[in-house]
Amino acid sequence: MCLRVGLVHAVLLTPSAPAKLQWMLRLWLRQVSTELEGRNGLFLVPVSLSLEVSVGKATTIYAVNGTEILLPCTFTSCFGFQNLRFWWSYNSSDTFKILIDGIVKNEKSDPKVKLKDDDRITLEGSVKEKMNNISILLRNLEFSDTGKYTCHVKNPKENYLQHQATIFLQVVDKLEEVDNTVTLIILAVVGGVIGVLVFILLVKKFIAFIIKKTQEKKKECLVSSSGNDNTENGLPGSKAEEKAPKKV
Repeated sequence: MCLRVGLVHAVLLTPSAPAKLQWMLRLWLRQVSTELEGRNGLFLVPVSLSLEVSVGKATTIYAVNGTEILLPCTFTSCFGFQNLRFWWSYNSSDTFKILIDGIVKNEKSDPKVKLKDDDRITLEGSVKEKMNNISILLRNLEFSDTGKYTCHVKNPKENYLQHQATIFLQVVDKLEEVDNTVTLIILAVVGGVIGVLVFILLVKKFIAFIIKKTQEKKKECLVSSSGNDNTENGLPGSKAEEKAPKKV
């Protein structure tokens, strides 16, 4: 999908493309947007499918006062990028500011910082191995650092298309220890039940083995007893029926 939308977007950005072709492609993009809206219940502008920014799966992260925290951010683009601009903004109930502003020249260049508001912030990103990483590290956390951190990306190669993602940082005095008592009890009970079932199966197999061996011994005794009776009674197949050898 990304490749197809990317190719269509490239044609739409070409001034020499025929008007009829542009009209048909716009119609197709509108249909794609409608399908995505129906599947996900969300309205997505078709062209935004080409540039994506992510701060990870967690929407809220916690950190202890006085420590440091890595705020993750990566981006992807169907068209590649050139002189891509990125910046991090901070927003709380009473404050808004740009923390760091930088640029990525191309796919082979690492991100470079042009402006930084706080010396506690360092850029940890890299484009090596196609990571497109523009994460930042915030040191010596304070309680006032609690708030929304938004990673913005603008790509000139995509007609200055912009996308962003937000993560919420909560600075606390100490991290609450998770009580795993209930989990341990449940695991112990489940493990005990499984152990009992395995023990019952082993006992059942052992008893079945003993019964089988006992029955085999009884059959051997019956066969042996039957042979002795035939010998004593002179029945066919007994020793009494055998003739003595003739003397010459």
